[in-house]
Amino acid sequence: MSDDEVEVSALAINVTIPEHLRWTDQRRDVEFRLTTLNVRMLPDGRLAAKAYGRPTGGGRGAYTSFRVPDEPEIIELIERAAGRAGTLWSGHRGLG
Repeated sequence: MSDDEVEVSALAINVTIPEHLRWTDQRRDVEFRLTTLNVRMLPDGRLAAKAYGRPTGGGRGAYTSFRVPDEPEIIELIERAAGRAGTLWSGHRGLG
């Protein structure tokens, strides 16, 4: 089987948001502190991202996604993380 015959449906990475870039958002009257990004590379090569975090009042909270703000520092983080992930993926050493 050639590499061209292997269908990869998604590439995804989790990225920790540095403390100085974290923000809060609300869902159903609960405030969340966003600490993690899930970044996916779409089939056309563009990136898509969602943010996740924990309720500021404590507790586990639901696994709820939030929109990522269109801020230059966040966009740069996403793009740099995608580049870093590409480097790491290209150097994989196989299973086991």
